[in-house]
Amino acid sequence: MKHSYSTQMEAAKLGITTSQMITVANKENIETEKLKSLVASGQVAIPANIKHASLSAEGIGGGLRTKINVNLGISGDAKDYDVEMQKVETALKYGAEAIMDLSNYGKTNTFRRALIARSPAMIGTVPMYDAIGYLEKDLSEITAKDFLRVIRAHAEEGVDFMTVHAGINRRAVEAFKRAGRKMNIVSRGGSLLFAWMEMTGNENPFFEYYDEVLEILCRYDVTISLGDALRPGCLADSSDAGQISELIELGNLTKRAWEKNVQVMVEGPGHMALNEIAANMILQKKLCHNAPFYVLGPLVTDIAPGYDHITSAIGGAIAATYGADFLCYVTPAEHLRLPDLNDVKDGVIASKIAAHAADIAKGLSGARDIDDRMADARRKLDWDKMFDCAIDPDKARAYYESLPPSEKHTCSMCGKMCAVRTMNKILDNERICFLDE
Repeated sequence: MKHSYSTQMEAAKLGITTSQMITVANKENIETEKLKSLVASGQVAIPANIKHASLSAEGIGGGLRTKINVNLGISGDAKDYDVEMQKVETALKYGAEAIMDLSNYGKTNTFRRALIARSPAMIGTVPMYDAIGYLEKDLSEITAKDFLRVIRAHAEEGVDFMTVHAGINRRAVEAFKRAGRKMNIVSRGGSLLFAWMEMTGNENPFFEYYDEVLEILCRYDVTISLGDALRPGCLADSSDAGQISELIELGNLTKRAWEKNVQVMVEGPGHMALNEIAANMILQKKLCHNAPFYVLGPLVTDIAPGYDHITSAIGGAIAATYGADFLCYVTPAEHLRLPDLNDVKDGVIASKIAAHAADIAKGLSGARDIDDRMADARRKLDWDKMFDCAIDPDKARAYYESLPPSEKHTCSMCGKMCAVRTMNKILDNERICFLDE
């Protein structure tokens, strides 16, 4: 008997195993039935638009590997889609599981359709960014129904997940205004919605017409990523009333989405001091019913422009250790300009390191296997195997070969005084001589 279902969540609730669930279970080395129960409960999302034929499905959520997302897309000052597609190739090469097209200039659907056709990675968008170019209207002239048109267009194109800032309603705005922030609203989508609400006097259309949003997403099995419009943009604003007030709203919206069989991710901070991260992760999971948590950073200091891939990786590793499931990469260009190809690579690598470190800390089955293989290769001074285990083999090999050692089985740092070489020789009952070798 053939069963019908609208989304991965509905299939899981009905006990149906989808091809995407099988793919994810194989990647994660988890039993399909266990994965199915996690999808049914909402603890795991498998973003998989029914129109994204090239997708290699991934799971995001508790008990699975921490995934990373790469942001790219054109702006008014950088309009070269060929360059953005090169960034896509770089992101895929270094292991990004998701790509968000954040293009905000002109007609973006040509690039987005090519991206969806090409990419095995999940594709995400923020329809709010595209609204002005898509509708060819100024912000104050856009209606609530217009915003829904953009969501429908992205869903029809095959987008797997969408950031929708539905939580910044009037109640959350009042909490934000009372807080008196240093940086106000730093979310691009959140600032546009806030401006629209202030200019029109209306409620957030994504909150007011949330059920209609869910109907569109359910039809194409698009996962809603509940955007954190009030995420902190500096350390001074973290964990304030605005952020927490919106988070409470996102918890309610999560349950409403699940009731409609729409998969959910919840987005989180932002800039945040190290000592606040663990508590924020635990609070989010509690308030949002263990829905997958998607964080930007957190960036643990405000003073590192040019190095924010590092500040983000530090925060991301801690966040993922304490419950975050999905890390949005940050590049060295953050706060400064649109990232170039090298920035994209550096951002992906930094995020992959953070995600992997967290998976080890969480005791995820098999997470440390490659580290153990690296240790074995290092003990044997087997450089080729070391490069194979490296997160960036090309860079590791280039560094090694840029200053070759006189002693083949060492490196130019220690040469014949290499501790590993010394121990290998001594344990093999060989003498250690430096002056007469």
